[in-house]
Amino acid sequence: MTPDTTDTSETTESVETDAGTARVTWRSAGRGARLVLAVSHGAGGGIEARDLRALAAGLPAHGVTVALVEQPWRVAGRKVAPAPKTLDAGWRGVWPALTAPGLPVISGGRSAGARVACRTAAELGARAVLALSFPLHPPGRPEKSRAGELLGAGVPTLVVQGGNDPFGRPGEFPDGAYELVEVPHGDHGFAVPKRAGITQEEAVAVVTDAVVRWTGTLG
Repeated sequence: MTPDTTDTSETTESVETDAGTARVTWRSAGRGARLVLAVSHGAGGGIEARDLRALAAGLPAHGVTVALVEQPWRVAGRKVAPAPKTLDAGWRGVWPALTAPGLPVISGGRSAGARVACRTAAELGARAVLALSFPLHPPGRPEKSRAGELLGAGVPTLVVQGGNDPFGRPGEFPDGAYELVEVPHGDHGFAVPKRAGITQEEAVAVVTDAVVRWTGTLG
């Protein structure tokens, strides 16, 4: 099934991969589309995450078709994500569907999905990487750094990170050839406490505004 690229309606397709059946929910930018942003979920949630849904709602108006990708384990209803190599296999398997519209594809994801995007971007020919809430290390274990995955993406990369993310606060990230935008007071899901000087809506807007600006520089 080829996604509808003539309007901004939402369509869904199933894609068979070596890791099982994945699912892609498309939000088209219509005839003015210039990029596809493909984003997957993390190990603890799905494409209903507030930031992913905000991107799907907001980016088509800026010429970016959004593809929300559900990994096979999630489609099958399992509660625990598989090993990284299986996640990578699922992402590789869905890639031909993501390139079907004939547009450059930004490989993206949140948390574990961001790691997958970084690990596979160069081999798949991604135009860029969007890493939402990149899990730089397990909570409380900064010595278990995953910075190598981020630094090895090999393509233009935007990291959007919560200021209070226990998986890695912005100040913990190493220098590198990527851009980092902080969501003030945000946790791993970009939730902000009521006492913060920013509302939940404003926090999500930091994410969408950063991505809109960044994608505008990619063509």
